[in-house]
Amino acid sequence: MRVLVVNAGSSSLKLRLLGDHDEVERSADLVAATHAIDVDELRNAISDWPAPGVVGHRIVHGGAYFTSPVRVGPLVRSALNDLTSLAPLHLPKSLAALDAVTRALPGVPVVACFDTAFHATLPAEAATYAVPLAWRERYAIRRYGFHGLSHGYAARTAAQLVGEPVDELRIVTCHLGAGASLCAVKNGRSVDTTMGFTPLEGLVMATRSGSIDPGLLLWLEDHERLTPGEIADALEHRSGLLGLAGTADQRVIEKQVALGDERAQLALDVYIHSLVSGIAAMTAATAGLDVLVFTGGVGENSATVRALAADRLGYLGVAVDHERNLHAVPDLDVSEQGAAVHTVVVTSREDLEIAAGARSAMT
Repeated sequence: MRVLVVNAGSSSLKLRLLGDHDEVERSADLVAATHAIDVDELRNAISDWPAPGVVGHRIVHGGAYFTSPVRVGPLVRSALNDLTSLAPLHLPKSLAALDAVTRALPGVPVVACFDTAFHATLPAEAATYAVPLAWRERYAIRRYGFHGLSHGYAARTAAQLVGEPVDELRIVTCHLGAGASLCAVKNGRSVDTTMGFTPLEGLVMATRSGSIDPGLLLWLEDHERLTPGEIADALEHRSGLLGLAGTADQRVIEKQVALGDERAQLALDVYIHSLVSGIAAMTAATAGLDVLVFTGGVGENSATVRALAADRLGYLGVAVDHERNLHAVPDLDVSEQGAAVHTVVVTSREDLEIAAGARSAMT
């Protein structure tokens, strides 16, 4: 069955048509305003494409209810709208794309695939915040986790690369892009992850701060008279690598480090410290490590990040072959011969995960 995979970003709408055997038949990136998509432009872009049997949408947040792919009808669409308060920066964009594509392709079944769903298996001790019970019950406050489509695909692909069943491996997947998160995968299931109630928790990212002392936010509110909106803007858009180095581009930072730039060096050091600390924490949830996976734009393309992380994690048995790592083209095992832990680089293919979910929801 052909699947049209739809991935709505902050300023773009990525479309990919996959054939019966997951071959890419067509693809397009459309410019999209925050909460508005030109349906006529969309129709024109796909007017000569083969008709899909189903449309699969990446939906950032499924809340506590949606834990697997689901066909979208009026009741589901209404329920998704009710979830926007949980992800106000991301979910409206996904839902705008869903509505636009549905108008452009009336009659074609629609399936929502959720970034949070893979983490529905988190045990209670990993998912629960130590905050008042009334908050947890009233607002469904818990750790949801994100990038689940990428983590699930990366874990299964890594298992195939090392030739072992995924349900017999202890895996840590590192999705490193503009947004970044880790996932502890044991017996094929997510048992811990670094992102939480929002995609702001966890690792240092391109423009996001990652985890910080919540007392700092209270201090800033009191001493700087900052509003919640001002704090949110700073933590989402002006922090992370950008706040440390003046650029959010990992490639630029690595070039500046080579030139002796102290701000860039600090940014790289903070990024690696956050990354390896997070990986070590994930191995506590899996009770050891068999496979370390790098995916996402930085994970796939930065040999420097992989090498620095591996060096810091040598005590766990992680070691990469210098030449293989330096010239790695995913999907590839870059482990040093004899290393106790496999280190692999996997192309991020959320589209394949969405396509599989869309087909499964149709059966």
